[in-house]
Amino acid sequence: MAKKKVFILLPDGGGLRNFAFSSFKAIGDTLGYDIFYWNNSAFPIKKTLGFSEIKIENHSIHPLTPLYSRARKHIELNISKRKFNDSVYETYKFPLNFKGIKNKLKSIFILFLIRFYTSEKKLKMLRNRIENLERKNPKYSLCKLQLEAHKPDVVFCSNQRNTQAISALLAARDLGIKTICFVQSWDNVPKAMQVVETDYYLVWSDLMKQELLKYYPFINEKQVFVTGTPQFEMHYDTNLFQTRESFFKTYHLDIEKKYICFSGDDETTSPLDQYYLEDLVQAVRSLNSKGKNLGIIYRKCPFDISNRYDKTLYENKDVIKVLDPLWVQIDNKGDMMATPQDFDMLYNICEHSEFVTNVCSSTVFDFVAHKKSCIYYNYEQPQLKKGIRDIGQNYNYVHFRSMPSKDAVIFCTDKKELEQLVLKVLEGKVSNVNMVLKWFEIVAGNTPTKSSHNIWNAISYVLN
Repeated sequence: MAKKKVFILLPDGGGLRNFAFSSFKAIGDTLGYDIFYWNNSAFPIKKTLGFSEIKIENHSIHPLTPLYSRARKHIELNISKRKFNDSVYETYKFPLNFKGIKNKLKSIFILFLIRFYTSEKKLKMLRNRIENLERKNPKYSLCKLQLEAHKPDVVFCSNQRNTQAISALLAARDLGIKTICFVQSWDNVPKAMQVVETDYYLVWSDLMKQELLKYYPFINEKQVFVTGTPQFEMHYDTNLFQTRESFFKTYHLDIEKKYICFSGDDETTSPLDQYYLEDLVQAVRSLNSKGKNLGIIYRKCPFDISNRYDKTLYENKDVIKVLDPLWVQIDNKGDMMATPQDFDMLYNICEHSEFVTNVCSSTVFDFVAHKKSCIYYNYEQPQLKKGIRDIGQNYNYVHFRSMPSKDAVIFCTDKKELEQLVLKVLEGKVSNVNMVLKWFEIVAGNTPTKSSHNIWNAISYVLN
């Protein structure tokens, strides 16, 4: 009997970490599947990893698709706001751009679409309109030819949020090929980040399944599988472990110091993030003056290309050690992509840091896998002014309502309390590890080491 052929569609580089650099491919091989990476990203999978690869060379989308997709997001958020009587959905919207005649015309067109397709019934018409636009896109024809030539039994898409995937998945559906999509992140569903439609959906947890059915009533319960996410499996792979001596030598850390990790945020989430790093520096300096020997590991957000931290990093080189994520941009264009080497680095940063601090980052779950606490900054900076986003709204987001209690994270609500809070965590007097483990189970399920297996089980079910 011929092997079942599985296409893993990578609309961008975001799925590499979960589905190319992990054990995912090896598990599929063991199960006897013929696996091809249907690669729309710039990462050279065959050349670098030696996996079977079919490149999607055409990266075009219909010129109107981004405008219709932007309108779709706004309409979905408006419907959620009305349906659930909750103003939080307004905070998920990005303002339209009216600078310059071209941007102004685009924004006016988007506003027209929002007004015209305002109901759930008309929203369905808009979704159909997007699909019809993409069927006219030359990329659709290319993808259809590739599918006809290779005849996969199923197409598994690594994420649901990239418009680059629409035409490829449409081509598969139109040819009668089963399609499955993985919902990429814990906050994606309430934020209206579903831009593709497939036959089946894989989600992290029962909570995410409930959300998917709640926000997208056209999806049937039988179409949704709870699998967990491969995102955190690396933290349970002890082969990645380096001794403290080895890790510190590799990255030129001071073996005598205890390090606190400051995990940077993107500029949208935390526009004044550099000042929270400054606050941590001040707390560490004060504690060092009292006999402690502390340092800070600064790991930036891989997508942050700003220079806003530079001054703080330069002036505090004696305290801060910069360990940039080992992500790359192929040919200086396109998405930033994780590398397999970053698994090792992140694992050992978590393992050898005392705890992590940041603004509402999911790294809280990376660190809790290593039984380490997290401090979330939750106070305004004096530099906050009109036009700068207050980080406080982040903690009102729907995905933070999944916390089992307010103690799930150690919130620092006043800069003056930071030093003592740091000290208490260092001394073991304050910890949120047990509560975060409960939160992690709510968000990501109770089988964090078996997510890749669970995904293959779901694919097998769909195929058989």
